[in-house]
Amino acid sequence: MACQGLGQGLGLCTFSCTPILGLERAWSPTACRFLSEKLGKCHVTLLHPTSLFFLPGATAVRDLCFEQAVIFIEDAIQYRSINHRMDARSMWLYRWYYSAAWQWSLSFIIFLILSLAFIETPSSFTSTSDIRYREEPWNPPCGLTESVEALCLLGFAADLSVKSYLVGWSQFRRSLWLLAYLVVLVASLMDWIVSLSLVCQEPLRLRRLLRPFFLLQNSSMMKKMLKCIRWSLPEMASVGLLLALHLCVFTMFGMLLFTGEKQGDGQDRERLTYFRNLPEALTSLLVLLTTANNPDVMVPAYSKNRAYAIFFIVFTLIGSLFLMNLLTAIIYNQFRGYLLKSVQASLFRKRLGTRAAYEVLSSTAGGEAPSRGVGVKAQDLLQVLRKVQVDSTRKQAVMEKVRSYGDGLLSADEFQKLFNEFDKSLTKEHPPPPEYRSPFLRTAQLLFGHRCFDYLGNFIVLANLVSICVFLVLDADILPQNRDDFILGVLNCVFVLYYLAEMLLKVFALGLLGYLSYPSNLFDGILTVILLVLEISTLAVYRFPHPGWKPEVQGLLSLWDMVRLANMLIVFRFLRIIPSMKLMAVVASTILGIIRNMRAFGGILVVVYYVFAIVGINLFRGVIVIPPGNRSLAPDNCSAPCGSYEQLEYWANNFDDFAAALITLWNVMVVNNWQVFLDAYQRYSSPWSKIYFVLWWLVSSVIWVNLFLALILENFLHKWDRRGNLQSLSGDLGATHETTTVDLLFREVLEEPTEEELMAKLQHHPHLQLCR
Repeated sequence: MACQGLGQGLGLCTFSCTPILGLERAWSPTACRFLSEKLGKCHVTLLHPTSLFFLPGATAVRDLCFEQAVIFIEDAIQYRSINHRMDARSMWLYRWYYSAAWQWSLSFIIFLILSLAFIETPSSFTSTSDIRYREEPWNPPCGLTESVEALCLLGFAADLSVKSYLVGWSQFRRSLWLLAYLVVLVASLMDWIVSLSLVCQEPLRLRRLLRPFFLLQNSSMMKKMLKCIRWSLPEMASVGLLLALHLCVFTMFGMLLFTGEKQGDGQDRERLTYFRNLPEALTSLLVLLTTANNPDVMVPAYSKNRAYAIFFIVFTLIGSLFLMNLLTAIIYNQFRGYLLKSVQASLFRKRLGTRAAYEVLSSTAGGEAPSRGVGVKAQDLLQVLRKVQVDSTRKQAVMEKVRSYGDGLLSADEFQKLFNEFDKSLTKEHPPPPEYRSPFLRTAQLLFGHRCFDYLGNFIVLANLVSICVFLVLDADILPQNRDDFILGVLNCVFVLYYLAEMLLKVFALGLLGYLSYPSNLFDGILTVILLVLEISTLAVYRFPHPGWKPEVQGLLSLWDMVRLANMLIVFRFLRIIPSMKLMAVVASTILGIIRNMRAFGGILVVVYYVFAIVGINLFRGVIVIPPGNRSLAPDNCSAPCGSYEQLEYWANNFDDFAAALITLWNVMVVNNWQVFLDAYQRYSSPWSKIYFVLWWLVSSVIWVNLFLALILENFLHKWDRRGNLQSLSGDLGATHETTTVDLLFREVLEEPTEEELMAKLQHHPHLQLCR
């Protein structure tokens, strides 16, 4: 077996050698002298530690192999590629690059450069975006935001330099993301220079559109999601073409159907309002596809003849109820399939990293016990695991299993199965409750630590919530300054005292550490302490409740404000009942899982919002203006058509700054009354403005929302299929389960890579040469 590139790991020497027969078990004296003459003080990149102890620098070789194994295991845990440099200096740089300090710094740089859009001209630093009341915003002087941006670009340049060095030139040329990273950096720097040369008066800042790329390239999961979306687009486009054909056919039918012969009949009113021309008719039916203008769009014709309703009902049935739902089903099916492929690739990277660590650490028993074969010593693996940066609980679980092997050797299969522990749901054992000697205290501990005590607490919280609802109904028509808060104040005092007693009794039963180990108890405890502080402050300022308890305002908050704040916290505390209801716990757990593990979708949404907001600012900034002589159009003002932008007083929805643009895009994405924006910007800007809003509707409301729905369904079905574990979700005090990650949703249907595939990939590693 040939061993090439010995010594390349530290860059001290380069040569090729062909050892004699018997290399797989031990080095012969001839080979020893040969390697000693060749190596001198050189070390090797990838050799088996126990077979090189006789060589000069054998300890360094062993340490180098251990460091490589640490890197490979961390790559496997994080689903990272192992195709990077593996010499000692590069490994130090690699671990520094993926350290928490640098990754947090890089995330902060990305957050900082994206946040500049709120500060740059046009600035969002105004109390309102309503053009009727908005004051002149503060705009930063030229060079302020540009200096911050220059520092961010330097940080990205350093990031790209380190990445390029670690993967090597050959890998860099084949990586489209790294090449795009370089192009975006160069384009941003050139645009930055143009800005300074024009004293920040340039009409368009191209680099603002490029900033979201820095967020995309920093997340492997976002790249994966983006690739899945790109792969799913052909199937989406097929249904999109069918929808376009549906719209065109019914638009032509509508234009022909609503051509009235007499002034004032149903057809004429329908035509003048919604089918005046082809673009207007197409827009009306496109909005009807989202049901935003239903039934307004058919009222003129339907009022004249009920038969006209058939046209709109058939259109809605085919378009909204059939084609749009078919699009959702296709997106779910296709996207799930492509996401499955991406997760399969992640699993392959994980197994490849683990197998690479095995190859680095694997050794022969040599002359001591030739029959023991090839494997990894348990003691060597323990030494490596101590250096691996991973969750301490899972690391301890793996190390305990390794210790069970004693002085034996781990085979490749056993080595791989050990690291499957990192895929399992984490189960934490709660601290043991305190032990009391007194029979009375033990009985009290059993009583207050029982689940029925939690049920009693839930009943008390429900009673508190009902009392608040009753007073809200009774005092609905009474002004705050005329209300008598005596009874409600007394009830709040009683309930807060009960919450305090409940918290102390649970601490008594479970112990302080045991009490804090439950998230539900931590939630209750924090809110109880806040309520107690608020109640003490209320009593200190306004004294104890009494009939006619409505004193003058003292301090920052009035009595009503403090009581209202306490009631809001009590209502929020009512969420403690969720873990007690099994089905509700599944839904809540799904929501928490989405919040924790769907950051990639959130990041893609941020990118889409950011790009469309910047484009909207450049297209529509300042186009919405107040009619001269009228700065306060009332809803009943006959000068504004009913349902129009002016009559609805939508003046705050504009693209005059970045924050206002984001809110406007959100309102359009919800599609309620989005035809109002289409009409307004058509009148104030250009009929071509509809293209921008329709594109935003397609990207956000049709594609992204359906993709998000697909992941919600997958996450929920994954948990629903495991509803046997609902006992832990419904308040089981024995364990706390960690939410399953996105990568684990498809674990049951993934195919394990074969040993031949793994070894073939390892043999083609650009920076390693296997010697066994």
